[in-house]
Amino acid sequence: MMVILGVDPGSQNTGYGLILASASQYTFVHAGCLRCSSRRDFNERLKLIYDQITDLMQEHDPEHVAFEDVFYGKNFKSALKLGQARGAAVLAALNLDKQVFAYSAREVKQAITGYGNASKEQVRAGVTRLLNLSHPPSPLDASDALAIALCHAHRLGSVITNANKECR
Repeated sequence: MMVILGVDPGSQNTGYGLILASASQYTFVHAGCLRCSSRRDFNERLKLIYDQITDLMQEHDPEHVAFEDVFYGKNFKSALKLGQARGAAVLAALNLDKQVFAYSAREVKQAITGYGNASKEQVRAGVTRLLNLSHPPSPLDASDALAIALCHAHRLGSVITNANKECR
């Protein structure tokens, strides 16, 4: 079994989701959202993201950390802040010697729902089904992070399956 942490970074809300993965079986461990007030200095928010992601990884010790890749929005200032928040979280993972992976939002949606343009609510429903949860994860940032972790587990499983086929 492998512990995978999915992270949906943001400068105000950073979703996280932890799963256990083995072959094609996935188990929910923990999920939530790290909140940083927009009233705080932006640099303080980056440090808070770094510290909280570090604490989370030290507590749960994931082997892999998967992030949503940077997307290109119309608002340059927002995209820059998102990139910095993502960088703080990635640096936390790298400083703890974790393997880091990135997936586009479209790739995550495709893996979870079969549709690359799925809504956040459709992704949440897919995560709920795949993890056999009695209640949908909340907030949406947490379900997005779980979707990223599931996408990585699925990709990792495909790589292992294909490698095993090639060895026969």
